[in-house]
Amino acid sequence: MHLTRRSAFLLAAAPLALGRPALAQASDRPIRLIVPAPPGGPTDILARVTGEKAAATLGQPVVVDNRAGGGGVIGSEATFRAAPDGLTLMIGHNQTHASNQAMMARLPFNVVEGFTAVAKLGTVHHATVVPANSRAQSMAELQAMGRNGGKVSYASSQAGSASHVIAETFVRRSGMDATHVPYRGAAPAATDTVAGVVDFYVSTFPTVANLIREGRLRALSIGAPQRVAGFPDIPTVAEAGVPYMAVDAWFGVFGPAGLPAPMAERLAAAFLGALSDAEVQRRLQAAGFTLDPMPPAAFAAFQRSEVARWAEMVQLTGVKLDG
Repeated sequence: MHLTRRSAFLLAAAPLALGRPALAQASDRPIRLIVPAPPGGPTDILARVTGEKAAATLGQPVVVDNRAGGGGVIGSEATFRAAPDGLTLMIGHNQTHASNQAMMARLPFNVVEGFTAVAKLGTVHHATVVPANSRAQSMAELQAMGRNGGKVSYASSQAGSASHVIAETFVRRSGMDATHVPYRGAAPAATDTVAGVVDFYVSTFPTVANLIREGRLRALSIGAPQRVAGFPDIPTVAEAGVPYMAVDAWFGVFGPAGLPAPMAERLAAAFLGALSDAEVQRRLQAAGFTLDPMPPAAFAAFQRSEVARWAEMVQLTGVKLDG
């Protein structure tokens, strides 16, 4: 798993932030960790793996609460409306806390002002996959399937997700005739791609890594700077001729707005400390994650930059989730 020198320092320092005064704030009341997606996808995997370790450090249970639907808004709004007492958190990502701001005219909160950025945890690459029996052996052949009178369909983990925006960018830049088929989560989108219900799916890599390994899906490209260890046959998007598809998904912990800074720091230390555990690293690496830890202030600055970046992408594709 790739770690920068700065990231390694943060991981080493995180447990030290949980000194005796901070631990004295621990409660036996459970922390509800909202996941704005169904079980089985990358958001859920990250929540369960890090939440289990953070709970041991905090001395209080961390209970995952899957709140899927509404492009991530259902889970986000539940967090937004919760008391800023440290007992309700969520695993947010580039849609819930960046692109939704541009895609939804009637979003019931501001994705920056309505939340407290607690800790960035990691990123994953996106892979373009097709059913194992697809006639497309490359991105160029997939493009050809949707051109010159041909028509294809593509899945997304949900309308407005990164998988939707990236795939739509590919469709528009390739001049393809394609129908978008949104699902309620990454796992069901992958299942229907395996079954051939749709022609392709731009998926977060953790969702489809085992399906690729088992030969149930064929990966045509991955949005990584170099070929991924263990999957040497998957070309990068640059090698496949679609470098504009190199867009990562990022994930982190958020709380309601107004979460006191000492509490946010304590929670951040627990979740960032979880990333320093060898078993947590092994499990997340096996799922396709790259550790990318950030404490509250750095994560908040990163989120603001991502809101601007995704606004540009949404404008290019025209993807909207309401009027």
